[in-house]
Amino acid sequence: MNKGELVDAVADKASVTKKQADAVLSAALEAIVEAVSTGNKVTLVGFGSFEPRERKAREGRNPKTGAKMEIPATKVPAFSAGKLFKEKVAPPPAPAKGKKK
Repeated sequence: MNKGELVDAVADKASVTKKQADAVLSAALEAIVEAVSTGNKVTLVGFGSFEPRERKAREGRNPKTGAKMEIPATKVPAFSAGKLFKEKVAPPPAPAKGKKK
């Protein structure tokens, strides 16, 4: 699903125009990006959390030459899915019925 398809789905579910849905979705994404880029965590209960994470400096290899190189430390955006989201994507297995050992 791309952004246009998401806007269509939001417009249908919220009974608003596509233009309104696009404006709200764009504003929400901009607010999340701005908050995470300034070092804050954004938590949407039931959906998940967006946060900046630190990556340590590490040694890597140039894939073209195979030479060792230093990869500098950096910050990266990260997303952790919430419990309800995880359960919707992969429901927990049902308890086994029958024999006990």
